[in-house]
Order: sequence, then C-alpha cells, then structure tokens
Amino acid sequence: MAYFITSKCISCGQCESECAQECITPGDDVYVIDPAKCVDCGACAEVCPVEAPEPQ
Repeated sequence: MAYFITSKCISCGQCESECAQECITPGDDVYVIDPAKCVDCGACAEVCPVEAPEPQ
C-alpha cells in the first residue's frame, strides 16, 4: 500500500527531501507520490506539518 498526498498539502517540500525512494515530486497544486516507487515507510507523513500524506 502506497501513500498519497491529500489536498491539505501546502507545497512546503519537506516530504520530497525526506523520501529515500525519491518518489515524491511537485505537482500542479500539491506534491505527488509515485505509487509504483513508494515502499510505505511513512517518512513523508512524519515530517509533514499539515498531515497531508496518508496511506491509501
């Protein structure tokens, strides 16, 4: 199960720099997680100030 980033995202970039799999990239409005690369580690959720990453 991969994480995804909800509309709560404020595009701060903390999750992108924390992701060891490099599966988080800036999207049009919010950051996006590539589910094929995500290993469900939760590191992105731990650093997010608005709790935008959630497990699918």
